[in-house]
This record gives sequence, C-alpha cells and structure tokens, in this order.
Amino acid sequence: MARYLVPLIFGLAGVAILIGLGTWQMQRLAWKEGVLADIEARIGADPVALPPQPDPEADRYLPVRVSGQMGDDALRVLVSQKQVGAGYRVISALDMGARRILVDRGFVKTAVDIPAPPEGEVTITGNLHWPDDRNSATPANDVAENMWFARDLDQMATALDTDPLLVVARETSFSDGPVTPLPVDTGAIPNDHLEYAITWFSLAAIWAAMTGYFLWRSRKTAKGDTA
Repeated sequence: MARYLVPLIFGLAGVAILIGLGTWQMQRLAWKEGVLADIEARIGADPVALPPQPDPEADRYLPVRVSGQMGDDALRVLVSQKQVGAGYRVISALDMGARRILVDRGFVKTAVDIPAPPEGEVTITGNLHWPDDRNSATPANDVAENMWFARDLDQMATALDTDPLLVVARETSFSDGPVTPLPVDTGAIPNDHLEYAITWFSLAAIWAAMTGYFLWRSRKTAKGDTA
C-alpha cells in the first residue's frame, strides 16, 4: 500500500491546486461581470454638460451632450467591424465657442466618401473617452496622408487644433449618413475568466484521470509480478 501513497498524494495535490485555480477564475469572473455592469450603467446614464476640466479616471465614459459648429476637416482612423469589414472612424473638431474638442462621429466604409460636415450649430450626445487603441503592433499614424491607426488624442488635437478631449457620438441632431455612430461599449474590455476556469477544471479532470490510471496500472503490474 505504501508504494501507492506518494503518487496518490501527488495526484490529489495536483487536482486540488487546479480546482483552486478554476475556482479563483470563477470568482474573478463574478468580479469582472460586476465591473462591466457598472460601466454599462455609466455609459447609458442621462447625459450632462461637459465638465470644465474632465478627469480621465473620474469622468471616463461620462455621458455628455455638447453643441457647437463642426470643423471642415476630418481625420480617418482605420478600423474593422465584424460582418462589415474595413472602414474608418471619422474624427472631427467641434467648436463650442469657449473651447474646441474632438468628436468621434462614427464609422464609414473605406470605399465611401466622408460627407461634408453639417452647417450651423449641431448637438451631439455621446460619452467622454480616452481610448487605448495602440499596442506594440500598431503602425505609426501617417498625419500627412491622413491615415490614422490609433486615436492618439494629443496628436489628433494638434492636427485639428482642439483640446485633447474626445466625445464618442451616440446620437446627433443631424443626419450624418453614410457615417453611422459607433458608440462606446464594453465589447473591447477583455473578460476571459470563464475560458480560463474551464481550462483549469478540465486540467483537474485530466490530472485526476491520469492519477487513477497510473494507480490502476501500478496495481495491475504489481499483481502480475506476484503471480
């Protein structure tokens, strides 16, 4: 019996560790779902006036309603949408009188011309956003060719002579077709904890099966040796 004790302890310890990791991921999943629910509630709240000095942390996703005159120039940020294909986010300046800000008007396909901005004062309802589009594989923005690969607020603000402040449109007081709003949501926030939990629990089951098989084979071999 003693010959089976060490592999049995080793097997049970491995199963316990793997189950513990899976349980921890389930706890992380519940936490992340709560965070995402809070963000969704914040995104969909009633809009307010633009704060004088928005804070990137305290005011992230804050719903706002802004009015002003849209600038003539538009920046094109390359993006891709599922089941739609490649296109651009259209970024324009909004002159509010006392300040100029950036507005993400939405998505347009690459083969379609960006429409001229509307005349006169417009009103835009959307969310404040400090996007994090850039990673190690993102190319540098080609400002001269108006080809942008990431919404770098400082660089876009310099190009359009605005404050480095972005409102992502959800609704507009004008028809901006063929540009369609691409509002802020939680789709880009990773939540892989369920997949991780399934992986750990699956490994625990495999580990338990391998331990059982090893003990069975060892016992069968031992019986053969004594026969």
